[in-house]
Amino acid sequence: MNRLLDPVLPPRLGPGFRWLFASNLVANIGDGIALAAGPLLVASQTHNAVLVALAGLLQRLPWLLLGLYAGALADRLDRRVVVMAADAVRALVVVALCVMILTGTVTITVVLVVMFCFGMGEVFADTTSSTLLPMLVDTRDLAIGSARMQAGNLAANQLLGPPVGAFLFAAGMAVPFLTQAVCVALGVVLVARIGTPKGGVRGQARTHLRRDIADGFRWLWTNAAVRTLAIVILVFNVTWGAAWSVLVLYSLNRLHMGEVGFGLLTTAGAVGGILGTASFDWLERQVALKTLMRACLVLEVLTHLSLALTTVPWVAMVVMVVFGAYAFVWGTLGYTVRQRAVPTEYRGRVGSVYLVGLFAGLILGQGLGGVIAERWGLAAPFWFAFVGSGVTLVVVWRQLAHIAHAGG
Repeated sequence: MNRLLDPVLPPRLGPGFRWLFASNLVANIGDGIALAAGPLLVASQTHNAVLVALAGLLQRLPWLLLGLYAGALADRLDRRVVVMAADAVRALVVVALCVMILTGTVTITVVLVVMFCFGMGEVFADTTSSTLLPMLVDTRDLAIGSARMQAGNLAANQLLGPPVGAFLFAAGMAVPFLTQAVCVALGVVLVARIGTPKGGVRGQARTHLRRDIADGFRWLWTNAAVRTLAIVILVFNVTWGAAWSVLVLYSLNRLHMGEVGFGLLTTAGAVGGILGTASFDWLERQVALKTLMRACLVLEVLTHLSLALTTVPWVAMVVMVVFGAYAFVWGTLGYTVRQRAVPTEYRGRVGSVYLVGLFAGLILGQGLGGVIAERWGLAAPFWFAFVGSGVTLVVVWRQLAHIAHAGG
């Protein structure tokens, strides 16, 4: 068994990393199952488009409301315990939903409340979980550790989970959510095996949470490399969110691919992510970090341009494969650079700023994308994304060299 695991999970990363990887894998299988089953449950309770959209918004809204507080708590408390508690709450919320489904008392109001509560648990679990990896592996192994984590999350959350979720929902409305609860609970058990030091990384913190958050912002803003990376992530998520907000309509009405074709577009992105996973080790050894970062952002700009220009389905499929590949590489690089540069006692707060910026950018971009498409057509959001990401890349081109060496 070890011989099979060693190429995927190198022994030098340590047993703690393997427990963390296993925990994230099973929890993401559960979340991937809900990724398909959740919308199906919402659709079974209402055909109101506003309520359907609200369900997705309510799961993201906690990031804007609680994300910064979650980061501050991650720097105060025992991070392993925080992850366990947050995931335990998530599992209990899903179990409560299952009881209501099985007793016939579920309503759209119940589903919306569950979405919001589950989202709150997700904020604390994901924010804190991202700080555990640098505590378990050596700095020089952060990139490979991050790549392995992202690969597991991608395979579980986007490839394996959704089709299983749709199949289980057809078998019984409560079945996928019971499965999700079991997966998340198993993740809690696996996290308990991680051997991180007990207690908070800052010792006994006596400051107010708002002071901690302000200190995190101050540290980020005074570090030029990390600040620039945060701005890049915010702006590129606004442009990406604008384009991707109309992807379903773009595939149906511009590419004329049908519902199955839309599914194939999203699957193509996941396939690209697997290709990025397979090639990351080689890329890290052969290509300079700053060159990789620049290449990823150039490909982002060209992706928007290609989708703005094409009306050919197979071209869009190829573009989506490329998108999935470089997006995986960029995500790994950004996480690695940030974790190398940010001190241990600030990782929760700085990481939460990134996550809040990511979701704020997506929400703003999605709003802009709908308005732009309604006014100028389905290709217009991709033109907006092309121009916005292109201008941003020109502005930060030189700074990317400094970002790549931050904390190195």
